[in-house]
Amino acid sequence: MAVEEEGLRVFQSVKIKIGEAKNIPPYPGPNKMRDCYCTVNLDQEEVFRTKTIEKSLCPFYGEDFYCEIPRSFRHLSFYIFDRDVFRRDSSIGKVAVKKEDLQKYHGKDHWFPLQPVCADSEVQGKVHLELRLSEVITDSGVVCHKLATRVLECQDLPIVNGQCDPYAAVSLLGPSRSEAKKTKVKRKTNNPQFDEVFFFEVTRPLSYTKRHFDVEEDDVDKLALKVDLWNASNLKFGDEFLGEVRVQLKVLGQSGVHDAWYFLQPRDNGHKSVKADELGSLRLNIVYTEDHVFLTEHYNPLRDLLLQSAHAEPVSASAAHILGEACREKQEAAVPLVRLFLHYGKIVPFLSAIAHAEINRTQDPNTIFRGNSLTSKCIDETMKLAGMHYLRVTLKPIIDEICSDHKPCEIDPVKLKESENLDTNRENLRQYVDRIFSAITSSGVSCPTVMCDIFFSLRESAASRFQVDPDVRYTAVSSFIFLRFFAPAILSPSLFHLRPHHPDPCTSRTLTLISKTIQTLGSLAKSKSANFKESYMAAFYDYFNEQKYADAVKNFLDLISSSARWDQKSIETPIMLKEGSVKLVIKSFDAKGSGRFMIKRAQGRNRFGLKNFKKRWFRLTNHEFTYHKTKGEGALCSIPIENILAVERLEEESFKMKNMFQVIQPERALYIQANNCVEARDWIDILTKVSQCNRKRLSTFHPSAFLNGHWLCCKLSADAAPGCTPCTGGLPANIQLDVDGDRETERIYSLYSTYMSKLVKMQEACGSKSVYDGPEQEEYSTFVIDDPQETYKTLRLVISAVQTLEQQHTQYKRDKFRKTKYGSQEHPIGDQSFQCYVRQQSESSTYSI
Repeated sequence: MAVEEEGLRVFQSVKIKIGEAKNIPPYPGPNKMRDCYCTVNLDQEEVFRTKTIEKSLCPFYGEDFYCEIPRSFRHLSFYIFDRDVFRRDSSIGKVAVKKEDLQKYHGKDHWFPLQPVCADSEVQGKVHLELRLSEVITDSGVVCHKLATRVLECQDLPIVNGQCDPYAAVSLLGPSRSEAKKTKVKRKTNNPQFDEVFFFEVTRPLSYTKRHFDVEEDDVDKLALKVDLWNASNLKFGDEFLGEVRVQLKVLGQSGVHDAWYFLQPRDNGHKSVKADELGSLRLNIVYTEDHVFLTEHYNPLRDLLLQSAHAEPVSASAAHILGEACREKQEAAVPLVRLFLHYGKIVPFLSAIAHAEINRTQDPNTIFRGNSLTSKCIDETMKLAGMHYLRVTLKPIIDEICSDHKPCEIDPVKLKESENLDTNRENLRQYVDRIFSAITSSGVSCPTVMCDIFFSLRESAASRFQVDPDVRYTAVSSFIFLRFFAPAILSPSLFHLRPHHPDPCTSRTLTLISKTIQTLGSLAKSKSANFKESYMAAFYDYFNEQKYADAVKNFLDLISSSARWDQKSIETPIMLKEGSVKLVIKSFDAKGSGRFMIKRAQGRNRFGLKNFKKRWFRLTNHEFTYHKTKGEGALCSIPIENILAVERLEEESFKMKNMFQVIQPERALYIQANNCVEARDWIDILTKVSQCNRKRLSTFHPSAFLNGHWLCCKLSADAAPGCTPCTGGLPANIQLDVDGDRETERIYSLYSTYMSKLVKMQEACGSKSVYDGPEQEEYSTFVIDDPQETYKTLRLVISAVQTLEQQHTQYKRDKFRKTKYGSQEHPIGDQSFQCYVRQQSESSTYSI
């Protein structure tokens, strides 16, 4: 979800690899081991949970998490918990990274020391305050000064133990401390509207002859206003602290008036500090991205250059190929390029062009696509995007079975357990390999058309380049479909969304052995046994009839690299697009902890209450949207896709509950509460995309619920009254390949800008006589320049387009700097990331002057 500004959309996303923890303090008991899991939180809202690693003080997770961040946040936090099946899980420690510090750790493995989890330091939210210093004339004719403090409202307060009943306590701090004055408690809301005023005496009575606000500077400096936010609790332990704000009265200045928003801060009560690594540490790799996307016309020059790459002569002189040469990692360039070309329907000619050029540079047919080139990375990314459903249908059922059965499959005599039999393990492994091999080689008709088109192009280019090798037309394709698609998915199913978490060590070893065998069966190498470094793998491979498996592989490769086209619409099997995943639920996990529920409001006419919201398991296919009492049970309700008229967010005030949305049908609306903001965005996005092809889609909707005989938003009393707000969503979108072309072009611009120095070096290489006549200079030897003149022309156009966009970004930042007020609702006081931005802009403005 983008944050909309004037002529600009801001996207935030984060990709995290949770590696491992070490030196976790032992459990205070005879066992000492712990069962630990890690959570990812936006401030205090959990959005992801790893699997639990049992009986370890150095748990290895190896899990990846990616999400689009749908709201503002202050901290990206990671908590390590010790699972307790009998009591509430206990927190061991946390890592909290401020938003403004995320770039320090961008894309690098880093060990973070765990810090104590203290309730007084877990804060979020902001408060709106208005302060006014005024004169009061007493009956005796003297003047004293009083401070009027107006607590207007708060936003985004944390929900503690499932509820938030906030109130504010206001006090004046100074030489003579005053008693705190409290607002009324606002029930069941984390966005309370207080609008209460409190008065404090600021100075001792002054002579009436003194000037207005003539207060000694030392006195004012000693005074501060303190506002504490609390959650009223019915528990015997007392109210929970939510955060505080301290305002020095010197901010009143000469005007005597101050009106601003403040971020709540932790309580400064000096909680016990810990030594480095006393609670252990956590290894993380965090990639935070913030894209500022302008209107589409700003990107036309650069986008046109990129899209012409498929037809450039030679392709090495194209804008896309130049980007691949400039980037330190080819993957950086591959991801946005593939998404851009997919969006504009030019992926096949582009990949065909760069693959043909790479094949022509290859001298040995046995080394085709063996390196991490731009071609291989782009085809990898295309297969991940276009082939995810194909992969899921082909492999997921068998991999699920392997993960649940836990059959022993170890065939290395050195690693064999005493209770295991080598022959039995070999037979178990052979059966798994046979089933997966059969599933793959019989899946050709389901291979996505775009992948078939790419494989056809690879086959033709390889066969033309190496005409004396009859098998090269197969190995060029198998090096992708087996080596880079099926084998990695078997090895790491969680990375390809086939499993929610990384498998346990025993299952992981089984999948490794299967992956190695499948990779070798699909390679069509001349001597496959020699491919294995391990003698036990070579011996295991002898179990397979080489000719039989080779024929099956060739038939499969012939099918998926044929020029024939398959009509995907003729496949009537429902495509499962989304269902629950293993993350935090609002109240409790299901029996196995294996699913995520959402909360739905019952459809009865009863007065609204908590009992009307029940946990249900939701599933979405391209045919229907269903919910079930529990995972695996029959559907309690089925909504055909054609009956979904709109999917929209529901205003929080409707039921005093966060992360709610509505699925609007012809006769009623289904109100649903997701588990967190990321989950809500994902469900709304996919449901909207599925239903956008519905010709009956609504143009307006009610953003609030119909309760107590009227719509809360527009107060109309007829439940069938037309909506009062325009629906969101646009033209029909491709469900599987949903891409924002402007956003991808912005990412490519950012890469060009990052590697501008390399672009300049490429220009120098093109203009150097050594490129034309003499030996190539060492500093230019890493660039592929087939045609210096054409490459130079493209570079000149690319650099010009990038510089134009850079000027537009700079101008936008300057305009925003002039317009934005520190202390506004958008940038409250205490927003350190904005303070850094202000400092940078001030330095930039000073430098430009």
